[in-house]
Amino acid sequence: MHKARLLLLALAAAMIAASAGVAEQAGSVVTPIGSTEQLPVTVMKPDGAGPFPAIVMMHDCSGLGPRSSGAPRRWADELVAQGYVIAIPDSFSPRGFPSGVCTEAPGRARAANGYARAADAYGVLAYVRTLPYVDGKRVAVMGGSHGGWTTLAALYEPVLADNPLIAVKRNGFAAGIALYPSCAGPYGSWATTRATGTPGPITGHAGVFKPIAPLLILIGEKDDWTPAEPCRWLAEGARARGYPVEIKIYPGAHHSFDSPNPVRYVAERNNPNAPSGRGATTGGDHAAWADARHQVAAFLAKHLKSPP
Repeated sequence: MHKARLLLLALAAAMIAASAGVAEQAGSVVTPIGSTEQLPVTVMKPDGAGPFPAIVMMHDCSGLGPRSSGAPRRWADELVAQGYVIAIPDSFSPRGFPSGVCTEAPGRARAANGYARAADAYGVLAYVRTLPYVDGKRVAVMGGSHGGWTTLAALYEPVLADNPLIAVKRNGFAAGIALYPSCAGPYGSWATTRATGTPGPITGHAGVFKPIAPLLILIGEKDDWTPAEPCRWLAEGARARGYPVEIKIYPGAHHSFDSPNPVRYVAERNNPNAPSGRGATTGGDHAAWADARHQVAAFLAKHLKSPP
């Protein structure tokens, strides 16, 4: 994309953060691992010189444009106040998806899927480690929905020698939080299966999800976009093999339980877990959102603030 457009995207992100009174690294860009692309990144920090622990915040399928869910910003406001630097890259606008990919044809959106965005996350990790106010050994990755998919893709232990992230994962993230992610995989040796290989319910699973760092999954019981049961299988299988994976499933909660918006069904949304491949429900749950804030704060304090 043209440099002028990239600069405008970065400056727009800076203006949004500045209007909220948040200290910011303005006009910054990052390069995904193994790519020549450049992505705008908004960096927010607490008052003081640091060094602070940091979180790379990966947005959901709605992106950071006019149709954004706003979830990255809500979490950023929470976590900056708790003493974390937050870095939020825009994975979609530079790739031609300024309105997100929630309803884009899956083939067209493949260039910005969760596996591609894992390289974005590691590009941001490399960048924040250059910042003098960041403790580069204490950086987590976090995201919801599409960003949760990205988080799982960023955290699994590679099993193939040609995986482009194999080197950076050796000195990768210190922890990860996936909110209502797609746990279907494949992620290394872990994968799930469907009855016919076409859109519809997941029927089984195989292998073990092996994270490179402690992982927390938070998901709603009634999630019809990224169902909870595969995440339960993933977490229970990993824990049985001694891997540090925690999960909490919120009774009665839907996808995007951290949203302030009411529950609604949108027929146009891409959904491989629906028989037709389309249609998903999202909406906030006050109790789940309140508990998620507690779970996230405790998990990050344990893994990013406690002495190693």
